[in-house]
Amino acid sequence: MCFAADAVPPDPPGGGPGFQGTSLTLTSADGTQFAAFRAEAPGPAPAGRARAGVVILPDVRGLFAFYERLAERFAGVGVDAVAIDYFGRTAGTGHREEDFDFRSHVAQTTPDGVAADVAAGVAHLRESGRVGAVFTVGFCFGGSNSLLQASNDDLAGVVGFYAGMRPRVEGGPTPITAAPAAKVPVLGLFGGADQGIPVEKVEEFTAALATSGVEHTVHIYPGAPHSFFDRSYDDYAAECADAWRRVLAFLESHSPPTP
Repeated sequence: MCFAADAVPPDPPGGGPGFQGTSLTLTSADGTQFAAFRAEAPGPAPAGRARAGVVILPDVRGLFAFYERLAERFAGVGVDAVAIDYFGRTAGTGHREEDFDFRSHVAQTTPDGVAADVAAGVAHLRESGRVGAVFTVGFCFGGSNSLLQASNDDLAGVVGFYAGMRPRVEGGPTPITAAPAAKVPVLGLFGGADQGIPVEKVEEFTAALATSGVEHTVHIYPGAPHSFFDRSYDDYAAECADAWRRVLAFLESHSPPTP
């Protein structure tokens, strides 16, 4: 797992504590209902540029408080956000306690199911009429799945934090094998001391991504561990701040100008 149950995401540089969001239920194309959390940025879109929206893909535990607060942090800097859960097909949409057996449910997810749920999140953001460019932002398991969405040219770009490079189902895709088919810009952020994701695999991913021809940045923070993007990690406050700056710059640079 990544963050502790009571972990809190770091504040974006210059950003406030965020704006209160709300829980909701979304419906995937196959009829599956799943839990989500929406936070809407206040005020008008940035002058001269379409408002960005993000679909947040959590770690292996699915939707919990860390990612709800993260959605609110995005809203606080002008980005509409919806964080999604993965387990509507197997665990329903109800509240889960800290001892939820997420691993048995992760084992039942599929790349196609996750992609369908992401698509529902994208559609939800677009339906508001407020968002001009939609991105995915994922962490660990969600980071892998975010990078796998790079072949979807309905998105404006994808962001993956410490994305695992192994297949999640036997014979399934990985960020490395899927990278040559990428169609949208990619931002990858990794910890150099992440014992579960060797730097060699990150470099292999970068090389595979280069064959796609899409704009991409893959950054490794030397000495940073897995899940460094956590306010409680005081030793990595500078890395957290830099990651925020990179993500927000990525969203801004790939959000289209308005007439």
